[in-house]
Amino acid sequence: MKLILSIALLLCLTLSAYAQEISDTSFGKGLINFTAKDSSFSIKFAPRFQVRSISSWDHDGSQYTSPEHNFIVRRARLKFDGFAYSPKLKYKIELGLSNRDLSGANQFNRNTPRYILDAVIMWQFADNWELWAGQTKLPGNIERVVSSANLQLIDRSLLNSRFNIDRDLGVQLRHTSKLGDNFLMREKLAISQGEGRNVSEGNEGGLQYTARVEFLPFGKFQSKGDYVQSDLKREAKPKLMLGFTYNFNENAVRERSGLGNYMFKSDGSLYETNVSTIFADAMFKYKGFSFMGEYANRDADQPIAVDTDGITPTGDVVLTGNALNLQAGYLFKSNYEIAARYTTVTYDAITGNLPTDQYTLGGSKYIVGHKLKVQTDLSYTTVSGNQDNITFRLGFDLHF
Repeated sequence: MKLILSIALLLCLTLSAYAQEISDTSFGKGLINFTAKDSSFSIKFAPRFQVRSISSWDHDGSQYTSPEHNFIVRRARLKFDGFAYSPKLKYKIELGLSNRDLSGANQFNRNTPRYILDAVIMWQFADNWELWAGQTKLPGNIERVVSSANLQLIDRSLLNSRFNIDRDLGVQLRHTSKLGDNFLMREKLAISQGEGRNVSEGNEGGLQYTARVEFLPFGKFQSKGDYVQSDLKREAKPKLMLGFTYNFNENAVRERSGLGNYMFKSDGSLYETNVSTIFADAMFKYKGFSFMGEYANRDADQPIAVDTDGITPTGDVVLTGNALNLQAGYLFKSNYEIAARYTTVTYDAITGNLPTDQYTLGGSKYIVGHKLKVQTDLSYTTVSGNQDNITFRLGFDLHF
């Protein structure tokens, strides 16, 4: 709470200082946009939040049960970005205030709320080269790297929730190559701690290594649209991005590589095993039509955690398996959109999880692009081919 109050006080003082001036910014471009007179730094502040209504019906084998209803603030975040000293040295800070953003306190983060989502500097030290340092998203599957502010449906897919590699602390090296008049290739390398965000008591296990390559045969998307779902810019020419990621987490100590529960032995030490994750994905846009496809696979050297004797299972298992996610939508000129998604997840038998399929149909009204929108979707989920669940969601997003 002290952190939140301090930020609120700072913003009030800043707004008061400029209360007599008329800003040239507009809705969706940030609440505060400030550049120093000597151009030595800049800062943009943009709060955002998402509110959801969720109704869910489970199938008990003979009929659907009475629905469960839930109203939540899914995300509430404060985002700061700009440059420091030079436009070639950029930064981003994002804080999460919702319950889900703050949850996850444990002994490895001193049992404190996990406020910090991103705290990263990005230095363009040469043409087409950038060095990143700090905590931010790893260059993993496209759906995870797309901001939650720019989603086509209410939330991300089952593939993402089960297999994504999320955020971590470390360094990243990024480069862009030109292979032809329009053909671009982007290479991204990361070395990180391996246990996810906000870990202060580590490093446990080994380091995590991530490599991603992206191909854009028809050139850049408008407004970085390869990492924005929906074709809001209505690309006049076909645009395509193909991406491939390999992630290796050496001596991982959590059930989902850098996420999930820690795998403890009876003496309090941590079970370690090497975990590999592979992603292949694509984004395509043309005249209001958009398509995103993803494949994920995770494997581990010894996925069943064993105790100090090296034989007795502890009950923890690395979540291994594979998933496919296909999503498409069409944006009408009225800024209404219809979208559909199919996700299938198959787990390795040792996990004890049954194969799951999910079908989702959604609709959106973009009032000011992704900055102000109303969305709804309906999902039908089956587990091992049996009727299982129907979920209806309705929500809105507001991003300054």
